[in-house]
Amino acid sequence: MSSGGPTATSSTNASPRSHPGPTTTRRRVDAIAADRTSNFSDFNHDFSDEEDSLSGSSTTGGPHHFHHNYHCHNHSHRHHPMIKYLLLRRKFFFFVPESWLLGVEDLTATISRGLRSGKNMGRRIFGVLMLMAVLSVFLKVSFWSQTERNIHENSNLVIFRHFKDDWARAQRSIIEHHPSISTPLLHKLPPIPKIWMKPNSDDFYQCIPPPRNQIRARKTNGYLLVHANGGLNQMRTGICDMVAAAMLMNATLVLPALDRESFWTDPSTFKDIFDWRHFMEALKDDIDVVEYLPSQYAAKKPHEKAPVSWSKANYYRVEMATLLKKYKVLRFTHSDSRLANNGLAAHIQRLRCRANYKALRYAKEIEDLGKKLVDRLRNKSEPYVALHLRYEKDMLAFTGCSHNLTAEEAEELRVMRYKTSHWKEKEIDSKTRRLQGGCPMTPREAAIFLKAMGYPSSTAIYIVAGPSHGSGSMAPFLAEFPNVFSHFNLATSEELEPIKPYQNRLAALDYIVALESDVFIYTYHGNMAKAVQGHRRFEGFRKTINPDKRNFVVLIDQLDDGALSWEEFSLEVQSLHSDRIGAPYQRQAGSSPKEEENFYANPLPGCVCNISQEIFVSPKLVQTVKPSNRAALNR
Repeated sequence: MSSGGPTATSSTNASPRSHPGPTTTRRRVDAIAADRTSNFSDFNHDFSDEEDSLSGSSTTGGPHHFHHNYHCHNHSHRHHPMIKYLLLRRKFFFFVPESWLLGVEDLTATISRGLRSGKNMGRRIFGVLMLMAVLSVFLKVSFWSQTERNIHENSNLVIFRHFKDDWARAQRSIIEHHPSISTPLLHKLPPIPKIWMKPNSDDFYQCIPPPRNQIRARKTNGYLLVHANGGLNQMRTGICDMVAAAMLMNATLVLPALDRESFWTDPSTFKDIFDWRHFMEALKDDIDVVEYLPSQYAAKKPHEKAPVSWSKANYYRVEMATLLKKYKVLRFTHSDSRLANNGLAAHIQRLRCRANYKALRYAKEIEDLGKKLVDRLRNKSEPYVALHLRYEKDMLAFTGCSHNLTAEEAEELRVMRYKTSHWKEKEIDSKTRRLQGGCPMTPREAAIFLKAMGYPSSTAIYIVAGPSHGSGSMAPFLAEFPNVFSHFNLATSEELEPIKPYQNRLAALDYIVALESDVFIYTYHGNMAKAVQGHRRFEGFRKTINPDKRNFVVLIDQLDDGALSWEEFSLEVQSLHSDRIGAPYQRQAGSSPKEEENFYANPLPGCVCNISQEIFVSPKLVQTVKPSNRAALNR
């Protein structure tokens, strides 16, 4: 699309019709043309004077100036009828191409001349009918040209793109006519520091509506009970998979039951954490969701089944649907990672995103408190960082990471790992795991990372995690960044009291603050990091930094050993993470599901689309924009 304005055409290039000789008609047309030119000249002159007076560039004053204004005022009421017609035409038919208007006007003039000839009444009637037909077609096509722009759900982006083009042209016009204005007004605003700038994602938009021809099955095959297992974010994504499974099975989904036996032993129910009525309403066009089993099945023992991990659609459509038809009530004992990341139909992927980003809304009291915490962090409109520090006891025990801990603290973690039966890996070499990039950053490492990336010590930082493990482990962090907050010191005791005993509700609160942060940084690629970063991609690719821990630990060890100066270390860290800030890239399938990127960590492709790869067709424009050659960015 050209960024310039329309090309001006000189009147000398026009091709007037030739006439055999001067006639009275020609003289009359010439007189009108001269009058029209005079009126246009006066009109443009008035406009220029008005613009000059607004900009303060006029030097005229006194009686002469008053007389000139009086002349302009009176002249505005003496526009030639042709001027009035052109102004009205421009006002009411601004959306119609100029060539169409000229065609209709020519045809109307031809019919009008035929009617004035008065040869016979039949010809007049025929002419009127022809005019009505032409106007009818004209209005229909004009309406179609307007609605054509709304074919895609991304119409708001197209309109915004036109707005940006028009705004750019307006800025260029101001500079051309007023050389004293050296830069556009927008450029006078203070630039956003690089540390807060989000990656470019202008060509991407959300694309999750259901298919237009989607037809719901009239009769259900049975009722699906789901036991969502794991922590909050593992349960959240598992529930979204079960929504898709219910559609594939033609099942009625009963509100899921949440895990009460995980590490935190949180007794909260689905209704305690999520807005369950909104969940049911948001999915009503996709699947049936009920609060409880109907009375005729309430006493029936459900058939239990653990779905196969990373299953394809056909597994649920055939095998699981057959079981559901047989038993009428089926209970899935696990929900985590039970649906493939890739290789699913587009409408299934979009349903997963509608469930995650539209239907699963937190309970009102959690949402309201989350918004309050965000407002407090943004005091005086200052940005903030949400840091998922994850240096917690359960995570350190699970990963076997004991770097910077005492021998007693490391042994405590080992004992906990052996007591947790479902953790398969027991003997872990902490040093090797750290060098492989498999450990969460220590609080000291996280502080040095933030400082090397350029964040000043005054930065407000919200810790998205529970208490850090180890005696005095947070002291090095607080020494570098004193403005550290969490839900414990940002909310009042009265505000926190209703949800304080419930770890999953506190995790939901942290999710909201992390999602709305200016920058989100995660130090371990766990379930919360996956869920939040995917949601931030869906909401416009908000800046999300994924530290390259494998290379970072090498650099920080060299810094500690004196092999690198601080300046060298900082430059290396910034260079290493220049392409790890959450910019758009396509999720790729891996050799096995465990090795590929999680669907909910990156919903592109599936729920985010690229407008530059689409073809737009309208009466005015047929244009194909070739996709830009973006490098695949690191996760």
